[in-house]
Amino acid sequence: MLSGKMTRDPADSSPSRIAAARRVVIKIGSALLVDRASNRLDAPWFESLVEDIAGLRQRGQEVLVVSSGAIALGRRHLGLRTGPLRLEESQAAAAAGQVQLAHAWQEALGARRIPAAQVLLTLGDTEQRRRYLNARGTLETLLALGAVPVINENDTVATEEIRYGDNDRLAARVAQMISADCLVLLSDTTGLHTADPARDPDATLVPEVRAVTPEIEAMAGASATDVGSGGMITKVMAGRIALSAGCHMVIASGRVRHPLAALEAGAECTWFVASSSPARVRKQWIAGALQPSGELVVDAGAAAALAQGKSLLPAGVVRVNGRFERGDLVLVRDTAGRVLARGLSAYDSTEAARIIGLRSSMIEQVLGYRGREELIHRNDLAMVETHG
Repeated sequence: MLSGKMTRDPADSSPSRIAAARRVVIKIGSALLVDRASNRLDAPWFESLVEDIAGLRQRGQEVLVVSSGAIALGRRHLGLRTGPLRLEESQAAAAAGQVQLAHAWQEALGARRIPAAQVLLTLGDTEQRRRYLNARGTLETLLALGAVPVINENDTVATEEIRYGDNDRLAARVAQMISADCLVLLSDTTGLHTADPARDPDATLVPEVRAVTPEIEAMAGASATDVGSGGMITKVMAGRIALSAGCHMVIASGRVRHPLAALEAGAECTWFVASSSPARVRKQWIAGALQPSGELVVDAGAAAALAQGKSLLPAGVVRVNGRFERGDLVLVRDTAGRVLARGLSAYDSTEAARIIGLRSSMIEQVLGYRGREELIHRNDLAMVETHG
């Protein structure tokens, strides 16, 4: 039984949250992937995890993996000493280890007829708008093609990320970026405790967190191994990001074979429970959190289509006002000047002005490349309530 003061609704249990998720991000810590005695990949555990991932895929779920372990694998390959590494040594180890890590994922997933794709990111790729849009587009395309993106920090060029070991927060940013429903942080602990269980025998597991308060932050401790470099504080920070994105997050022990199956069977863990869905949070963010950079004026047919929940196509746009970049927020007005919606443009203002009034099939002919069929996709659109 899970300990803690809060009771849990059986219909809202960990199995249902994982099984109901359309898109799942799984983060794996170095201490799980790499056997500490040999500094080699823990092959039996790794194979059991890949079997779990294949099971999710068979259920029709999309899976992304944020995989630590490159530095730990690379330091053995390069003969680096045990203990803390200098920054340049960490970067060299990452360069060597990324090759081994990517090959391991490719072989294991490929044996189950699942394509694997390596994506190297830094936190800047998830926070700077143009890089964010490019990264999101790549991940969305990989998922649409049936691949499992295996994401790692680009530690060969990163600096601060290596010092602070922030793959937990990177995983949460990835979950936020691609509107994941569930983020699984597999670690060497069963979850968040009221105190460090290694030091306090009275520490109890916190089964659920619905808001990251100062009290919750105070429960987090530091990393206990020299293989991983994160710690509970980075997981709590990841929880804050996930909750803000409408994504459930769970911290669970990966110290068992088939860790995802164990979670679905009710293993002890800490759930960060989101109060909203990713889609709703994204719509709310578009509706009120951004300042518009321009405007698109639409005809009556497009206005009617938007009211029915459809995307905005170039053919229904009659005028472009202002200057904006791809991914910027724009207002959508009717010809009478009323604001109908707010949305994120798939094209900059110069490109938009060239394709308005045209069928989507003509975009490539006009712009010279095959872009999106919509000026604003319905997932990037929030209707504005009108009164009177």
